[in-house]
Amino acid sequence: MTHPELLKRVIGVLVGAVLGFAYYKFVGCSTGACPITSNPWMSTIYGGVIGLLITL
Repeated sequence: MTHPELLKRVIGVLVGAVLGFAYYKFVGCSTGACPITSNPWMSTIYGGVIGLLITL
């Protein structure tokens, strides 16, 4: 894997993680019944994984 490819994937993970956290912060789930959006860690990790998958 070359440096530009790695950088693209790292940026994708970071942008996805930030968007995942933003989704938790601004949309979220007030009842706690939503498994992903009720927990900031899960929504951030989920966003990072989605960001990685988009950049593959």
